Amino acid sequence: MKKIFVATTNNHKIEEIRRILGDLKIEIEQSPKKIDVEEDGKTFMENSVKKSYYYGNTLGAPVIADDSGLVIDYLGGFPGVMSARFLEGKSYEEKMKEILKKLNGANDRSARFVCVASFYDPIEGVLISAEGVIEGKIADEIKGNGGFGYDPIFIPEGYDKTFGELGEEVKRKISHRSRAFRKLFSILFKVREI
Repeated sequence: MKKIFVATTNNHKIEEIRRILGDLKIEIEQSPKKIDVEEDGKTFMENSVKKSYYYGNTLGAPVIADDSGLVIDYLGGFPGVMSARFLEGKSYEEKMKEILKKLNGANDRSARFVCVASFYDPIEGVLISAEGVIEGKIADEIKGNGGFGYDPIFIPEGYDKTFGELGEEVKRKISHRSRAFRKLFSILFKVREI
């Protein structure tokens, strides 16, 4: 089995992916260096592929990368691919407060978390991508301190609590990232030996 690097410097993301993989015998490691990739794609797919391609070619090794974000219907899909860069330099608490302000009085609070995970092996020239989506809505206030990012304002479909309140076990089963990576590794196991 090959070692696969993850194109991120985010420790939360590495741990989340490791938990998603569970018993699968796949060795993933954080990229040994940060590679600046301008995430200027208009879609999560474009950014995910671009990151995996740049990291893979720079490291000369198989890489997985993802791009994900929160898509809010009432705000025309905002923050979308700008989720991490919205109010750059500010805390997620400040970002969430600003989003709640923008939604003040809105009847339609439907939203979804979207994640596209990509695997790129520069040696074999293999590129595979998979998308995961979790539908839900935006809460009226910030609730819970579990998870990270926008978790405390997102209520997944079928639940009455935010990801920030539900805990890691539930999130690991149903999150957008979990769905994308499970799908990605399922495809990888079918098409090649990893």
